[in-house]
Amino acid sequence: MRVRVRLFALQRELAGTRELSLELADGATVETSWAAVVERHPVLAPGRPSVRFARNGEYADATTALADGDEVAFIPPVSGGAGHEPTVGDPGGERSGGAGRILELREAPFTSAILAELGDRLATDEDGAIVGFLGRTRRSPGTPAPGQEAEAARHAGRSVESLGYEAHETMALRVLAQIADEVTQRFGVERIAIVHRTGEVPLGEISIAVVAVAPHRDAAFAAARYGIDETKARAPIWKAERFADGHVWIGEPARSAPGDEETR
Repeated sequence: MRVRVRLFALQRELAGTRELSLELADGATVETSWAAVVERHPVLAPGRPSVRFARNGEYADATTALADGDEVAFIPPVSGGAGHEPTVGDPGGERSGGAGRILELREAPFTSAILAELGDRLATDEDGAIVGFLGRTRRSPGTPAPGQEAEAARHAGRSVESLGYEAHETMALRVLAQIADEVTQRFGVERIAIVHRTGEVPLGEISIAVVAVAPHRDAAFAAARYGIDETKARAPIWKAERFADGHVWIGEPARSAPGDEETR
């Protein structure tokens, strides 16, 4: 069988390529594809404990069987890690959604005004609460991804100048849709927006906006908190902190399911 393997963030940099085509024997698994890629690029081998996998845009176990034509993605530590329709403004970017949802990835910048814009688009006359969250680039560095400790030490004491975001876009939108479904199931909140930047985000600019709209504030607060926490932990979006003379990838191994399900 022939499968396509996609690499992202630190793995992409180490291997010097974004994707590979593999010829594998019948009965091959996701783990087989990892071994085949490591045989070509041994530099990737130390990263195995923190790698997660996806098959055809869905998180998958290493033992998952592959079929001819499958796409396998190797998912390095994501930006937040496991510890925790028309567009608004610029018409570009990738988006997904449905009634009462705005789920987007955008390269174009946006400001804090996006909270009011998203709230106005989502709210109905039955809603008494709009809760929003903004994430922005800060000067102090975060926790380096596994394997990036030495590079982080080299930049110790320096200020972050910008963030660089990279995403598996189709899979990221699928994960955001799953999170929106969970928000409805858990909190009864049907109107939610998650808009995430890609590309370069300079110091002080907004990287993510989450808005939850509901009849009552308790549900809206819980939904917004769940939306940002699960996006950071599960969406295949990677963050590099840029310094004057280099960068450090940030994050922890991705979670493939809601936090309370991962430990079951």
